[in-house]
Amino acid sequence: MSRLRAIRLATLLLGAAASFGALGAGGGGGGGAGGSSRAASDADFDAGVAAVLHEDWTEVRARMDKVVARNRRNADAYNYLGLAYRHLGRMDDSFRNYEAALKIDPHHLGALEYLGEAYLQVGRLADAQVQLKALNRACWLGCEEQKELREKIEAYQRQAAAR
Repeated sequence: MSRLRAIRLATLLLGAAASFGALGAGGGGGGGAGGSSRAASDADFDAGVAAVLHEDWTEVRARMDKVVARNRRNADAYNYLGLAYRHLGRMDDSFRNYEAALKIDPHHLGALEYLGEAYLQVGRLADAQVQLKALNRACWLGCEEQKELREKIEAYQRQAAAR
């Protein structure tokens, strides 16, 4: 994930959390967009997002583990756990967490994209293409996650053809 994209994502997440809090939707952790079900004022989640920006994957893992221990319905936290484990080279844990995010929210754009990238990382092009098809259905008007995964699949295919 590019640093600029990570900053955009963190800004969106923190802005959404502030909006939900201002609307009174944060009580009990039941509010949130996209099935994340996260309370607006979760310090561990916010610290985990900050750790993503610093690419401190061990800290992301530690913070998001705390979040999901309190709230097993937080798709965003599972998505970030998948990202952290992927960067730590623990692919089985990465896949497990992306799948947990998608079980909670089958249309979670970040999890669909990142799972596709994880599949490319282990050489599973066909599985990455399945994730792109899911993004195509979820983002029929187009979205950043769809564009990013498409570009990574195309780059992967170019590299494979050059070998």
